[in-house]
Amino acid sequence: MRREPFRLLDLFSGIGGFSLGLERSRAFKTVAFCEIEPFCQRVLKKHWPNVPCYEDIRTLTATRLAADGIGVDAICGGFPCQDISVAGKGAGLAGERSGLWREYARLIGELKERQKIEYVLLENVAALLGRGMGDVLRDLAALGFDAEWHCIPASAVGLPHIRDRVWIVAYPREERGQGKLKSALPWLYGVPWGENERRAADFMGRSDLYDPRLCRASDGIPDRAHRVASCGNAVVPQIPELIGRAIAQAEGMTI
Repeated sequence: MRREPFRLLDLFSGIGGFSLGLERSRAFKTVAFCEIEPFCQRVLKKHWPNVPCYEDIRTLTATRLAADGIGVDAICGGFPCQDISVAGKGAGLAGERSGLWREYARLIGELKERQKIEYVLLENVAALLGRGMGDVLRDLAALGFDAEWHCIPASAVGLPHIRDRVWIVAYPREERGQGKLKSALPWLYGVPWGENERRAADFMGRSDLYDPRLCRASDGIPDRAHRVASCGNAVVPQIPELIGRAIAQAEGMTI
């Protein structure tokens, strides 16, 4: 039974939707961000003033994190979708933007050599299933991780739009038999929501989820175009929160 939150490295952080959801679950605590866009960096700095933000995943290394005294138990990130999306040219993981998955995988490997990485959490557009999913799973397997995944739309947590995304939960194969999260994450297996509909209803009535604390006009960052783009690129935090709660349940966490 784990008593402390997982120390989370949030890559391709955007305005922090992944971290917001996972921290709400109380199973994770963000210890570092990595985000290249200056506007998003300012938003992260406002809401996580004491959490360091590294600028570029291509220059971020496990050695740098260790030198800065940052220990990591878990990694999350929605790597760029531009080359995967059906709105793009279809370059997939060979593209300049979506190909940054390779840097994500490199960093997983580097960190795994130094410390124990308990969870790797990924998000991307549903088109990844046909434009690189096999490569992502193959890379994770080569790093020693099993994975569970499914597409979960924003509408599944009561939001008024579809926003279908694939979510991947990976963990070391030597310590967790495949399906450890099965009872906690039934939608990963295509199971109708059923009992989980009741749990999702708890989120639907929460006004704080419709008025998130990230990147709103009252932030004092008066750049509407950047704000709209950043919110559009952000993950829906309700889903990471559900995943975080499921992980806490699977780990027997009582925090």
